[in-house]
Amino acid sequence: MKKLIISMATLLAVTAVFAFAAAQKWTISDKYSIKFSSNDVAGIFKTFTGNILFDEANLAASKFDVSIDVNSINTGNGLQNKHAKGAEWFDAAKFPAIKYTSKKIVKAGNGYQVTGDLQIKGITKEYTIPFTFKKAGAGATFNGSFTVNRSDFKIGKPGGDVAEQIKIDVAVPVTKG
Repeated sequence: MKKLIISMATLLAVTAVFAFAAAQKWTISDKYSIKFSSNDVAGIFKTFTGNILFDEANLAASKFDVSIDVNSINTGNGLQNKHAKGAEWFDAAKFPAIKYTSKKIVKAGNGYQVTGDLQIKGITKEYTIPFTFKKAGAGATFNGSFTVNRSDFKIGKPGGDVAEQIKIDVAVPVTKG
């Protein structure tokens, strides 16, 4: 009986530690902005979803698992949008989502860095993305900017009319919950 009580107490203590160690869950607001640009092309992705767990005091428990709907691309030109969704570029019919799943998040200067797997067109590459996190009341905003080499993911033909390096700017307002 004594062993059972000690085992139960240990289980409760471990459960309390894990409950305390969990990062804050954040809900993505519909006012997010996912922009891409180069000297040749620019646009946005209109559909962005995912799960965000983030706690500045507990980065080890923090995690990003987000997805962009490729069919939501908008360059401001209908013909370009159709071309971008085609097999040579994003191949949205076969690969409808761009996904990012974090592996680790660390403090870096006045902000943070998240390292994780970026998957585009079925190709996965590890990317480290610098970002800031600014709280405002019950909400906050994640802001980040990074560059992707489109040829690494077989987006379009190497060289050609579109630059290899595509800048990505992300602003994601979130609320607790």
